Amino acid sequence: MASSVHLPTGFDFSNEIRNNFLLDKGVKLPKATSTGTTIVGCLFKDGIVLGADTRATEGPIVADKNCEKIHYISDNIRCCGAGTAADTEFTTALISSNMELHALHTGRKPRVVTAMTMLKQMLYRYQGQIGAALVLGGVDASGPNLFTVAPHGSTDKLPYVTMGSGSLAAMAVFETGWKAGLSREEALQLVKDAISAGIFNDLGSGSNVDACIITANGTEMLRNVEMPNERVQKERRYGFRRGTTAIKSETIRSLIVNEEIILPTTEAMDTS
Repeated sequence: MASSVHLPTGFDFSNEIRNNFLLDKGVKLPKATSTGTTIVGCLFKDGIVLGADTRATEGPIVADKNCEKIHYISDNIRCCGAGTAADTEFTTALISSNMELHALHTGRKPRVVTAMTMLKQMLYRYQGQIGAALVLGGVDASGPNLFTVAPHGSTDKLPYVTMGSGSLAAMAVFETGWKAGLSREEALQLVKDAISAGIFNDLGSGSNVDACIITANGTEMLRNVEMPNERVQKERRYGFRRGTTAIKSETIRSLIVNEEIILPTTEAMDTS
């Protein structure tokens, strides 16, 4: 019987025995990369407010103090990204391109659920190998919509959401202060407080607060709407006069080499 040219559908566990064998031999399996970010979103009576911090890390190193984590999808849709920076940027850029092609093909304004479906189908295909945890929000004909998309492709639709390493601190703020029918100012302040909680309680989050307000009338990007960690002038100058520090020991070593003059002998000088 000829083998099928089509790959089997469903999950593939063919490497499980190999991985367990390597683990028994002492080979350490790769660990998931720990990333740092706080991204949030919440509904209010007229639309959606998204928020993000601006710290990008490379392990224990702060690589960028003011990176932009709120990405463009379409005029009425934005997406906050947590995880691997390259994965979030290129994933959202790809979906943004596909959404524009979809709008040109159908002649209709893109819906938020369409972007969510494109994102979840793409991420599920790679089974978490693309490290993009996303908060997707926008306003369309059905009203405001807010989703989370996990790296493996699972989604949630909630009135307020948080993701990233600072999500627990941010969620505590939302669970305390969110209520239905918030005004624009109340929702923006709640998002700023949630991001600030992530900034000050999570080492992977930091620097400034970015926000984005989406309503049926348009989208407003608020870049660095709060800068709680701005560097200020030091209260004192810490310059010290020369000779202030005590000398514990002193060693002087001469580097002059004694010169030797070698004169030619009389035998060498005699040329007769």
